[in-house]
Order: sequence, then C-alpha cells, then structure tokens
Amino acid sequence: MKHLFKAIIWIVVIALLFYGGRFVYDKIQKEVYPTDYSDIIKKEADEYSLDYSLVFAVVKCESKFNKNAVSKIGAKGLMQLTPDTYEWVCKKYGDTYNNSDDLFTPEINVKAGCRLLRLHIKEFQNVETALAAYHAGRGVVNSWLRNSKYSDDQKTLKKIPYTETSNYVKKVCNTVEKYKEIYNMK
Repeated sequence: MKHLFKAIIWIVVIALLFYGGRFVYDKIQKEVYPTDYSDIIKKEADEYSLDYSLVFAVVKCESKFNKNAVSKIGAKGLMQLTPDTYEWVCKKYGDTYNNSDDLFTPEINVKAGCRLLRLHIKEFQNVETALAAYHAGRGVVNSWLRNSKYSDDQKTLKKIPYTETSNYVKKVCNTVEKYKEIYNMK
C-alpha cells in the first residue's frame, strides 16, 4: 500500500511539473512574442491582405514593439520606415505626405508599413524577396534579381548578397513561424 501511495504521488508530481511547465513555457513564449497593438495590426493586415503573423513578425524584428524606435539610418516607429520610404508610400497611395514624425503614431506607421509590404509582395510575388526589399530597398533587390549570381529566373533570389539582409529575412520568417505556432495565426 505504501508503494502504491508513493507511485501515485510521483505520478501527480510529474503531471504537475509537465502541465505546469507547459503553462510557464507558453507564458514565456507569449512574453517573447507579444501581440501589442493587435487591433491596429489586424485591421491593417486585413486591409492589405497580409497574414497577421507576417506583420507581427516585422514589427517584432524591426522595433520590438517600441513605437518610438529610431534606427541608425533614421527609420522610425513600429515598422521602421524611413522618411523617404514613407513619402514614397504616401505618393503611391495618393495620400498627402505631412511629416515623418507621423511615423511615431502607431496607426499611421502600421498602415504605411502594411502598404509597403503589400507593394513589395505584389511587385516581387514572393514574401522572402519582398522582405529583402523591405530591408535593403526595392532598387537594390531589383539589381540582385538581374544578376545571375543571385537569381536564376529574375523573380526569386537564390542568394541574398548582403549578410544583414539575409539574416533579416531569415529572422522574420522564423518569427512568422513562431507567431503561427503560439497564436494559431494566419
């Protein structure tokens, strides 16, 4: 009887550790991969037919959800757009460009970032190539696509020559997968 009691105790302890550990793991994952600004991100992702996981991943990788982030090249806000890129996106969509400090407003920044992603995906027909353009610029990516060292078909990149951009694309794609796994996102 004493052995049976000990066995039951051990089974309960192991079950608690397993399920409690899983709960803690899930909680940590959600801390590491947050969904701040989800109303804005989901609204704009829907508007521009983008997967939520892609937009959350770009925000996480670009600014870590810091709406006041500024990069060393002057990119601003959640999705880290430069003033020139923001102005270009505004012109493409027929909006009036006012002030690059508007990029610190989450609604404006996420809308512009989603518009930019949609333009790149439409142009390049490939998410990885679109992400490379988001990071390095579309002119640079177009030059890579014309170079047989980097593209066999002038549509997809077999190699990204900038290490930083290559790492960025991999990081965003991995982060997309984590968001899908943790939140069952589209």
